[in-house]
Amino acid sequence: MTASYRRLIFRPISMLYFTILLLWLLMLTPLISLFLRAVFVEYLGLPPELFLIVLLLSLLGSFVNIPIAELESPQPVYTYREASFFGVTWYIPQVEMGWRRTVIALNVGGGLVPIIVSLYLLLYAIPQAEPDPLSTYIKILIVLLIVSLIVHKASRVVRGLGIATPAFIPPTITALTTLLIYQVGVPSNPMRIAYIGGTLGTLIGADILNLHRIPRLGAPIVSIGGAGTFDGIYTTGLISVLLILLLL
Repeated sequence: MTASYRRLIFRPISMLYFTILLLWLLMLTPLISLFLRAVFVEYLGLPPELFLIVLLLSLLGSFVNIPIAELESPQPVYTYREASFFGVTWYIPQVEMGWRRTVIALNVGGGLVPIIVSLYLLLYAIPQAEPDPLSTYIKILIVLLIVSLIVHKASRVVRGLGIATPAFIPPTITALTTLLIYQVGVPSNPMRIAYIGGTLGTLIGADILNLHRIPRLGAPIVSIGGAGTFDGIYTTGLISVLLILLLL
């Protein structure tokens, strides 16, 4: 019996490999924190005292989902009824229509935090720091519309999981579009354009424009930004800024 259990129980990762990964994580954490601080404080204009709050909410908030709506959709329910005839019981299958409930939730770390940062930049940072706020708003709107349309076209419904989009599409489209227009007229800060346009564009294209497809997912809960810090909404803004830094 013991030998049988030993054949069934195995370690999917060796302790040596796990230790190496842990050491790499400990070494890279300060670099990642410095990069995030540079993005939010130096390039986007977020106050330094708010950076730590944003970072903590992004990490810890990835475990928190806020329900915002509930959808009901009809689904077939397969049952059977019994029929007895001359001592023989027959089981007759039948299909009835029931209702499936799907809760739509907003993830704090992967959805709410990027939205709040974008709103802060739109309502405060841009009017205070941009030489021509109106021109910057128009450029953001252009990037947002292009990202929304392309992300929406590229998104696919994955039953039981959610709306999936190839990870490279939103940040790539965001960075390329931003680089094409940020110097038109009065030059604007390309980092703010990319972060806001990419973040809100991904939110609109992948989530909001696909709300009508949610009943087909077959999932009890759908979380916007539900993968936390690794979700497309969160990472699109950061990777778009990084791509612009590399291409400028």
